[in-house]
Amino acid sequence: MVVCGDDGLAHRLAAELRGVYGEQVTLVVPPSERTARPPVVGRARTASALLDRVVSAAVNRTGGNGAGGGSGQPGGADRQLEAAELTEAVFADAGVERAAALALVYEDDETNIRAALTARRLNPRLRLVLRLYNRRLGQHIEGLLDQAAALATRDGEAVPGGGAPAPDASTTVLSDADTAAPALVASAVAGTSKVVQTDRLLLRAVERQPPAPGRVADPGLCTLALLSATSSDPAGADGSEDSGEQGPQLLPDEAAVRAATGRGTVVLEQVSYAAGPPLSAARAVAAAVPPLASLFSRRLRWSVAGLVACVFALAAALWVVTEMHPLGALYLTLLDLFAIDDPALGEPVGRQVLQLLSGLVGLLLLPVLLAAALEALGTFRSAAALRKPPRGLGGHVVLLGLGKIGTRVLTRLRELRIPVVCVESDPEARGIATARRLRVPVVLGDVTQEGVLEAAKIHRAHSLLAVTSADTTNLEAVLYARSVRPDLRTMLRLYDDDFATAVYRTLRAAHPRALTRSRSVSHLAAPSFAGAMFGRQVLGAIPVERRVLLFASVDVGGHARLEGRTVAEAFRAGYWRVLALEVGVAGGGPSGGSAREPAGGSELVWDLPSTYVLRAEDRVVLAATRRGLAELLGRRSRERTGT
Repeated sequence: MVVCGDDGLAHRLAAELRGVYGEQVTLVVPPSERTARPPVVGRARTASALLDRVVSAAVNRTGGNGAGGGSGQPGGADRQLEAAELTEAVFADAGVERAAALALVYEDDETNIRAALTARRLNPRLRLVLRLYNRRLGQHIEGLLDQAAALATRDGEAVPGGGAPAPDASTTVLSDADTAAPALVASAVAGTSKVVQTDRLLLRAVERQPPAPGRVADPGLCTLALLSATSSDPAGADGSEDSGEQGPQLLPDEAAVRAATGRGTVVLEQVSYAAGPPLSAARAVAAAVPPLASLFSRRLRWSVAGLVACVFALAAALWVVTEMHPLGALYLTLLDLFAIDDPALGEPVGRQVLQLLSGLVGLLLLPVLLAAALEALGTFRSAAALRKPPRGLGGHVVLLGLGKIGTRVLTRLRELRIPVVCVESDPEARGIATARRLRVPVVLGDVTQEGVLEAAKIHRAHSLLAVTSADTTNLEAVLYARSVRPDLRTMLRLYDDDFATAVYRTLRAAHPRALTRSRSVSHLAAPSFAGAMFGRQVLGAIPVERRVLLFASVDVGGHARLEGRTVAEAFRAGYWRVLALEVGVAGGGPSGGSAREPAGGSELVWDLPSTYVLRAEDRVVLAATRRGLAELLGRRSRERTGT
């Protein structure tokens, strides 16, 4: 495995592949003096002391010499190279021509695309994983690189190092922002479910508190995890990897669920398909046209309503005085209102008085119409301007930072119809345009200055999400917000996971009655990137406290722990659990299973009988821990290579 990157995600991914999956890893990073973000607060350390020991042992075995970087470098890799640019010579030194997979996780999309095109030409059988922020461009690049690999296989193009191109020379485009955003939102919004969404499948998991004494908890479709036993302890470990029995228990068996009294659970509650009805033309036009309330002020609307009431009152009075038809009375009133030259000479006195009153109302109508025109013009002119938080706003989420992560979090919050107020110091930030398009209030200013959070109505907010790229800014914002409201629910993004754990435990000990969450984006995203380097099996991941649970789609054939076993026998507590079986529409599923049909021409059977025997041609959706999935995929890769 080869990992190339310029930030903490590359180091975390290398440590994940080496320490969890047991793969041989080469890490390519920029020179130390050109690193985009220098190590701070333990940033350059490996994920844990255990991974440090694994790396040291690997270095002693292999000797790992490389140009520009030696063995024993941070990041959990067997070899570490330093290169300012990814050229063919650097790829050759890293062994890309003989590698099974290559991950390109630079922060710059153009750098990743250029390197991917070079790597695909050097090794058509290489499995590629790209980190791209631009979703639409990522889809095109993924199809282009897959087509290049398919053409090389069909044409029998020679592959450096010998052998034919592998049938799974796939390209997977991921975004750390898209991967981490649902978890960040779920950590800050009470009751929001953990969601894994793929092209056609939506898996929904929820946290449930321990049931009252004498009551049985609803297990949902299945119990995915038991929460930490120290969740009520302010200084608890929050499920760290080395927390032992105190941490969360992933994929427990029925006996463990029954014995776990007083512990919360994470259950798979609902399964549905993500495809929704397309947006109709009428709804699209309605979304593009601003509402009437945003065009005219409340005072002006009341003025217009009063004038309309006066017109109808005058028309009714004319109808009573002259006994003419009501429509005729309204018509004459409008003529008088607009000063049409038709004096009521020879008419009764009542008619003449009403004509004078109508003319007076017409004079009052002229400035109102002029004010309405000016207000509408000013509204359209200021449509591109940022909105300010409205008066009386409360129960909203204050989002600090509109960079890559903040923009995705903002989009996710608006999809859930959650009111948001954004705080950003840079008026040219990436997410300003998104906030303007979604008509979300934005406060421009440095959050470290007094009055900025107050302008965002922090004293009436529901929660605070601090997701800027500066750890100190996020921490300072949370501490200041807690001084304003000690019970405020807070979630802060921190670069280093060790630092995030320490901050979380300290804040929870200082404010035991307030919900606090600290998350590392690289920690949340690395499992999905690592799983994608073994193919497209990984559908997504959900965080369980400080651990991660993966959902994967796996072919049963070639897996000794699955093939020929019943669903009950294939379940291995703490490692993996079969959730569903994918079958063809015409083929049908096992008896007793209820299936739902996706748009892709196949259906998933979720209520699998425990006695159903998995066959080699079956494909299953399973939940797995990182080590469990590593064992499944690692065993299959060794069987393919004959080792």
